[in-house]
Amino acid sequence: MALEIRFTGGKKVDAMFKGFTIKTDQSEKDGGEGSAPTPTFLFFASLGTCAGLYALNFCEKRKIDTALLKLVLDFETDPKTHMVKKIVMQLTLPPNFPEKYIPAIIKAMNLCYVKKHLLEPPQFETITQTAD
Repeated sequence: MALEIRFTGGKKVDAMFKGFTIKTDQSEKDGGEGSAPTPTFLFFASLGTCAGLYALNFCEKRKIDTALLKLVLDFETDPKTHMVKKIVMQLTLPPNFPEKYIPAIIKAMNLCYVKKHLLEPPQFETITQTAD
């Protein structure tokens, strides 16, 4: 499985995969045009959408209305390093959500494939080659 990264001008860097183009850009203050989300934003969006999908699937399997289901991610950052130290996922449940399912939906969200990669990170290897 390969994901191709293309440098499309300025600070724009796009990812190409299976016919999809995922665009990124830097903010204007960081030299970009602000025309697309930053790679960091996409990373956190990936985490949130993955966990959200698990919550959605949990509800759908139990025929629980998802119209008011909502997930918000809040970040605590280190003031010195600016790295995210803690991510709080706040899931808003529909009004008639059975209380007995609360621990189970949290457990389901924790199965998120993106989150699992954070907990058991892959090895990284960087290699180079010269263009023809």
